[in-house]
Amino acid sequence: MESAWSSDLHRRTKEQSAMSLDRVEKLRRASELARELHFTGDLLHLMWGFVQDAVLSNPNMAAVLLRLHFHDCFVESNGPAYDVPTGRRDGGVSNVSLADDMPDVSDSIQQLKTKFFLKGLSDKDLVLLSAAHSIGTTACFFMMKRLYNFFPGGGGGSDPAINPSFLPELKSICPENGDVNVRLSIDHGSERTFDKQILQNIKDGFAVLESDSKLNDDIVTKSVIDSYVGLLNPILGPSFEADFVESIVKMGQIGVKTGLQGEIRRVCAAFN
Repeated sequence: MESAWSSDLHRRTKEQSAMSLDRVEKLRRASELARELHFTGDLLHLMWGFVQDAVLSNPNMAAVLLRLHFHDCFVESNGPAYDVPTGRRDGGVSNVSLADDMPDVSDSIQQLKTKFFLKGLSDKDLVLLSAAHSIGTTACFFMMKRLYNFFPGGGGGSDPAINPSFLPELKSICPENGDVNVRLSIDHGSERTFDKQILQNIKDGFAVLESDSKLNDDIVTKSVIDSYVGLLNPILGPSFEADFVESIVKMGQIGVKTGLQGEIRRVCAAFN
C-alpha cells in the first residue's frame, strides 16, 4: 500500500507539473513574440518577468526550465523537436567529487566509452550526444594543451589529428599565452545550425575539442560516424536526427528516482 508520504509526494509532483506547463506555455509565447519583434528590450524584460515569476512561485522550476530551454536550443537551431520528460525528483547527495565521473575534454576514447557505459549509454550514444556540440562554443582554456603542449615532456607540439589546414586558424583564435577566456565555435563552419556536419568535421580532422576528435580513433565509434556521413547514408543509412532524439531522451532518464527515492526540493539549490 502506498504510504501517506509517497501519496503526498505524488500529489505535489502532479501539482508542480501543472504549474510548470502553465508557465512554460507563457514563456513559449513570449519567446515566439520576441523573435517576431527582434528581441526588443521591453520584450526581453517581459520574458525575464515570466522566468522570475515561475521560479519565485516554485523554486524547483529552475531545473525544469533549464531542461526545456536546452531542448529549445536544438529546435531553434534547425534541430529535431522532441518531448522532454519532466517531473524528475532531486537526489539527496551533492558531492563535487562526483564530477570526476563526467566526460572530460582530455579523456582517452576508452575513458569516454567507460564513463558512458557506467551510465547505461552505448558507444552509439557517445557519438550522438557528442554531436550536440553542433551548436555552442568553448573557451581557449580547453584548447591550450591540444594546440601547444600535446606531448608534455616531449617537446610540446600540437595534436597531429588536427587537419594541417585548420591548425593555423585555431592558433590565431587561441594564441599561446593569449586570453584563455576567448570563445570559439565547436562546430567549424556550421556553428549556428544543428546538423551532422560536426561528424564530418570529426572525420576530416576539423574537430575543435580533443574529446570529439578521439571518436575517430576507435573502430566502433568511427563506424558509427561513418554510418551517418557515408556516401550511402541518404539512401540506406540511419536517421541522425531520429537517433539523436532517442539518445538525448535516454540520457535524461539516467538515475531517475522512483518509489520512495529522492525528493521534490522546495529550493532547487538546497536539500529540504
